[in-house]
Amino acid sequence: MSSAWGRVIGDGGLFFQITDIAVDPAHQGLGLGKSIMTSLMTRLDALAPEGAYVSLIADGDARHLYARFGFAETAPASVGMAMVFRPIEGQRDDHWEKTG
Repeated sequence: MSSAWGRVIGDGGLFFQITDIAVDPAHQGLGLGKSIMTSLMTRLDALAPEGAYVSLIADGDARHLYARFGFAETAPASVGMAMVFRPIEGQRDDHWEKTG
């Protein structure tokens, strides 16, 4: 298992999200988060057109790291939102199970 990881997801055009950045607590403070961000930003520089929208969710003090890469808080104009998905009883579409 890796001690640190991260990825960029998106539509391959104008919208990208940096996600799943994590550093094992035993390896935090060693510059791994900065190294991951540098790699992801280099990849975006190669793939994303000028003007593309790149977003992320910053937990706790990680916002200070992301700010060093040009990210800024968007609140109150927009806020991050999340949910833990739970299917509605009796409403589950079995289509994915049959075809996927």
